[in-house]
Amino acid sequence: MNLMKKMLAVPAAVLALWAVTAQATTDEAIAERLKPVGEVCVMGQECKGVGTVAASAGGGARTPDDIIAKHCGACHTPGILGAPKIGDTAAWKERADSQGGLDGILAKAISGINAMPPKGTCADCSDDELRAAIQKMSGL
Repeated sequence: MNLMKKMLAVPAAVLALWAVTAQATTDEAIAERLKPVGEVCVMGQECKGVGTVAASAGGGARTPDDIIAKHCGACHTPGILGAPKIGDTAAWKERADSQGGLDGILAKAISGINAMPPKGTCADCSDDELRAAIQKMSGL
């Protein structure tokens, strides 16, 4: 009978070790599947991983063409509500003369003018990005 117990104890021990290992792997896999897809970041507080996401999403600095295509072209291509058209240097020059040059146009773009909201529709554009987009659209 003692031999029979020994023969049964070895497979039982192996089965118990396998079950513990399988359960640990399963718990880790479940935790991995249930982890949050993202996180909410609050302005002014550190947010882990945002730099990586921003770099991969933005691919680096935005060009004036990127900004114009995404934020400016909808109104400045057809000239909606009196917006100077892209490439119409005469209209842009007239506006620049009445508003104090390129700096005046930039100031109006930042604060908003007529139907254009502040910074157009590019709230996260820097002043330098806006200046470059205005120069590209106006030819000034």
